[in-house]
Amino acid sequence: MKVVIIGGVAGGASCAARLRRLDEKAEIVLLERGDYISYANCGLPYHVGGVIESRNELLLQTPEAMKQQFRIDVRVRNEAIAIDREQKVVTVKRLTDDEIYQESYDVLVLSTGSSPLRPPIPGIESERIHTLWTVTDTDRICALIQKQNIQSAAVIGGGFIGLEMAENLRLLGLNVSLIEMQDQVMAPMDYEMAQLLHENIVQNGVKLHLSDGVSSFKEENGQVSITLNSGNVVSAEMVILSIGVHPNGELAKAEGLQDNARGGIIVDKHLRTSDPSIYAVGDVIEVNDFVFGEPTMVPLAGPANKQGRIAADNIAGGQETYEATQGTSVAKVFDLTAASTGANEKTLQKRGLKRGTDYESVIINQNSHATYYPGATLMTLKLLFSMDGKKLFGAQIVGRDGVDKRIDTLAVAIRLGGGVKELTELELAYAPPYSSAKDPVNMLGFVAQNVLKGLVRFAPWNVVETKKDAVLLDVRDSIVNTMYTIPGSIHIPLGNLREKLNSLDANKPIVILCRIGVRAYNAARILAQHGFTDVRVYPGGTHFYQSTHFESNS
Repeated sequence: MKVVIIGGVAGGASCAARLRRLDEKAEIVLLERGDYISYANCGLPYHVGGVIESRNELLLQTPEAMKQQFRIDVRVRNEAIAIDREQKVVTVKRLTDDEIYQESYDVLVLSTGSSPLRPPIPGIESERIHTLWTVTDTDRICALIQKQNIQSAAVIGGGFIGLEMAENLRLLGLNVSLIEMQDQVMAPMDYEMAQLLHENIVQNGVKLHLSDGVSSFKEENGQVSITLNSGNVVSAEMVILSIGVHPNGELAKAEGLQDNARGGIIVDKHLRTSDPSIYAVGDVIEVNDFVFGEPTMVPLAGPANKQGRIAADNIAGGQETYEATQGTSVAKVFDLTAASTGANEKTLQKRGLKRGTDYESVIINQNSHATYYPGATLMTLKLLFSMDGKKLFGAQIVGRDGVDKRIDTLAVAIRLGGGVKELTELELAYAPPYSSAKDPVNMLGFVAQNVLKGLVRFAPWNVVETKKDAVLLDVRDSIVNTMYTIPGSIHIPLGNLREKLNSLDANKPIVILCRIGVRAYNAARILAQHGFTDVRVYPGGTHFYQSTHFESNS
């Protein structure tokens, strides 16, 4: 059996290595149009910033090592330019000398990946405008910064790579502007959670431009003038484009393989295309969304690696299936870690689901570990769940420490079909340096359970702006209250609340705040049991309020 794999990196290289371990006799040819077959593209921004000092650390597998260890015919700088499905032949262009040749196959694997978007914006052809996707891109950016002593940069796009590049360019001491067409960075997060990131980005000296896309670029005198849709102009010596990717599905489309409107290759659960002799994996394929089961595109390294392995198993005679992609992700954003899994609230609302009718949401603040052990920091966690508590739609977390293990725990709970009750029952490792006896994931379950039982209701994060008639009741201690006060709020410390119930109008809506939400919940229970009918807790307390409203507070 002869297997030809087009494209390396996550999906293709994983498929090739796995297939060799399963079939020592198979003839395996790996074609890669670039110089590298397997590299850590997620680590590229950190090499630019000098966090990963050695460039070689990014190279996970070299062609020479793969040939020696796996006896795979690895051919870099060999670009597949056409497929003849009837003859089972790939036409290949050797980029070193432009020679064209043909390579036969019994089974073909397409791992052609994706490429950064570079839309036809006037002036975008400037040599000072770059994308970061490959090791070669990284070399080019590093050389430009060093040779021309670049002092300023603009990053276009607030996704994973854009945020990581903004951080690493700041780490080099550059003046950085971050420009995002949408009203928030990090699309998998909901707006109020992204506000935590916005605050920290600005605190780290980045000029943040939201809800403002690029109209044109103009290079002059060693600078690029970036005219925004608002008419504002941002100038920088270097521009990094990070506005999304598109699947490299041209080969498949040209040969009539079934694809979707975005150019993604459609595969079955076994990762076969509409041609049973051709498999496809990675960024180039359409997958099913795990939460709702609908087709989507999710360009992440984790799923690509798994798909490469499954394709190899099936080529070797297995019947393995790839069920769906959950979209679990995590990113370092300056001082914070942002992570998410499953669906966000924006997605639920786009599907026509309504909070309080079809789903519920809780936002809580919890410490990363026991507060009496030094170094505990706050995490903000958001959970979305069905009204019967049996389904978890998704979760998001932003914090400085402990975020990654909590999002992984929630991702596993979602994947295994757990609900709110299961979160309360999880028995998680505890010692003061690592967690609390009630882990933040347990606390999410407890709070969600209270919501479902009607023991507490949460106000929306923007209740101050949207519900002007609400009474804002601050139940923090007097000393804490003097440090920061929300305008228009009434201050009654929790310890004095029972004695001052008569000073509150039981017929008015009341929103209760404390620092992170615990005292507010206790206050809400007191009021509810004394005849107050419209009582809500502000999610995450004044700590969350300050971050979600940081622009008006600055």
